[in-house]
Amino acid sequence: MRASRLIKMVLLLQARREMTGAELAAELEVSERTVARDVLALSEAGVPVYADRGRAGGYRLVGGYRTRLTGMGRSEAEALFLSGVPSALRDMGLDDVASAAKLKVSAALDPSLRGVQDSAAQRFHLDAPGWWQAPKTPALLPALADAVWTDRVAEVRYLRRETEVERELEPHGLVLKAGQWYLAARVRRPDEAGGRRGEDGPHDPRAAPSREPVGPEAQPRAWRVYRVDRFTEVTVRDQHFARQEDFDLSAFWAERAAAFARALLRTEVTLRLTAAGTRQLRYATDRTAAEEALARGTADSEGLTTVALRVENEEVAFSQLLALGPECEVLAPPPLRARFAEAAQRSAALYGNTVGARDGNGDVAGDGGAARDGQR
Repeated sequence: MRASRLIKMVLLLQARREMTGAELAAELEVSERTVARDVLALSEAGVPVYADRGRAGGYRLVGGYRTRLTGMGRSEAEALFLSGVPSALRDMGLDDVASAAKLKVSAALDPSLRGVQDSAAQRFHLDAPGWWQAPKTPALLPALADAVWTDRVAEVRYLRRETEVERELEPHGLVLKAGQWYLAARVRRPDEAGGRRGEDGPHDPRAAPSREPVGPEAQPRAWRVYRVDRFTEVTVRDQHFARQEDFDLSAFWAERAAAFARALLRTEVTLRLTAAGTRQLRYATDRTAAEEALARGTADSEGLTTVALRVENEEVAFSQLLALGPECEVLAPPPLRARFAEAAQRSAALYGNTVGARDGNGDVAGDGGAARDGQR
């Protein structure tokens, strides 16, 4: 642990030329007294660290000293490719590895290029979680990340609806989607080494495919996608598995996510849209479903377009299509049309006496509150 800290201190001084004790202590997450002891240890080992005394003093390497300890290990090289997603690195417990990798790269750069890292960080940043969501790191994510990085089998317990199930997985990849972590894994069969009774297998009638986050009809038998926050226990075994060589995580996720979105759209509604409604539909509902519906829609002589739109259910359709207001008329199913008719009547009761009526000062005439009171 200390040897790693000493190397990091040398790389920091090499990259930044001079740092105060407080700055080094903050970077290394130790006390300033520990920094002083480490500097003494480096000096005794022949590393020329010079200390400037006084309030404005600090530490620096003497005579343009450059360490040769910049060889990058595999884990550091892999983490470096994720350095644009700092929150993901932190969640997976790889921020220290990535920090070491960045320092080694900085130390290897020509002195004139030392500011590149800070320059880029000030210009580009990825904020992965969605709006109005407090980011939460699943407690078992670091263990799963370790299994993914090292290609090791993971024994897990997973909460599916109200039932906790056991699985033995070959974790192939992690995906961060709108602040939610998912694991792409292949389920080991009962006849494989270490397999358990009750595991998913080609002849196991008890096995039900997970719906997270894809529809069951779209998911191959051997593969599953799990929400990481639903794991209740993860044990990473020493046993390694043979990673599927042609596995492409990006393509796998795109296919499964698209299948999941399609599987959710189980209800069809018929709409009549104005020109404005046709433009706004893709922003109010699922974009792909809206574009498919508009492509098949038919326009009448009045410029209105009738479409059949796939939605998740009538409740979701009601909340989404309300955003279109008078630019959309629901034709079917009848219960949904009746619900919109009721909502329109309630809106008319609220605004009916004030539409277009303004007094000489340009203010809306009429008392909306009185109108409401009179109808009660």
